Formats: sequence, C-alpha cells, structure tokens
Amino acid sequence: MKSKIINGVLAGLIAGVAFGVLMSVISVPNEHGEKILMMKMVAMVIGQETLFYGWLYHLFNASIIGAMFGMVYGPKLKTYKSGLICGSLYGVVWWISGGLILMPVFLGNHIFGPIIYSELRPLAIASLAGHLLYGLILGLSFAYILKKRANFIKSLSKKSSRRKLCNQK
Repeated sequence: MKSKIINGVLAGLIAGVAFGVLMSVISVPNEHGEKILMMKMVAMVIGQETLFYGWLYHLFNASIIGAMFGMVYGPKLKTYKSGLICGSLYGVVWWISGGLILMPVFLGNHIFGPIIYSELRPLAIASLAGHLLYGLILGLSFAYILKKRANFIKSLSKKSSRRKLCNQK
C-alpha cells in the first residue's frame, strides 16, 4: 500500500505541473466579471494572490489527490488504458468536488456557481478541461510508474538469482 501512495504522489505531481501550467496562462472571469488567471484564484483560497502561492497550494493538493488515487485505484490499474479510464473519471470527480463545490465555498461563492451563472461558465469549462487533463496524466503517469517499478524489481531479482547461482558454483 505504501508504494501505491508514493506512486500516487509522484503521478499527482506530474499531472499537477501540467494542470498548473494551464492555470497559469488561462484567464477566466471571476464573480465580478474581471478576468483573472486561474492560478491566482487558487492562491485566493489560502488568502493570497500571487502565482507563487497558487502553485504552492496547487502542488500540495495535487500530491494529496494523487496519493488518494494511488490508494483507491492503485490495485486496479494494470494497463495504460485502465489508467486513462480511471484517471479521467477521477478528474471529473475532482472537477465536481473541487471546482464546483470546494473552490466556490472557499472563495465565498455559490456551490455550482460556475455552471449556474452564465458569466462564470468559461471558468467551469476551463476547470473541467484542466481536471480532465490532470486525471488523464495522473492515470497514465501512475501506470507508467507501476510498469517501471515492476521492471526494476524484476531486474533486481534476476541479478539476485544470478549472484546466488554464481555463489553456488
């Protein structure tokens, strides 16, 4: 279980960087109609307004969400296809819970406000795209890390077997 959590954290950080780049270049309207970078909105959740704090908080969340992915889906992932499927579903779940419920609440707005209010729909669409991107990269990265780790362990066991054979002769 511990390795699934560590793999999840690593995959979460990889996916978090991709999502973070997206949020650092896309401006969306806030509840006042002003255009603001999505990453600055993330910083506002912790009472800050700079990209630095937005990235810090975002990567913290990405690692925690990745660890949770590892715990929930880790035992089920056997292929890249399953990584893509589980990751995309996970991304949608986090779009609903994070982008439509938690983020609005933390910013003092209405739950589901980004889809209810037409002026905030660009935020909802950008957030959905970002969460899907995060989920897809998370699932792929997790599957990749699992395969690399399994190959590494196999190579170690082969080396160990060879050493035992050499020592017996």
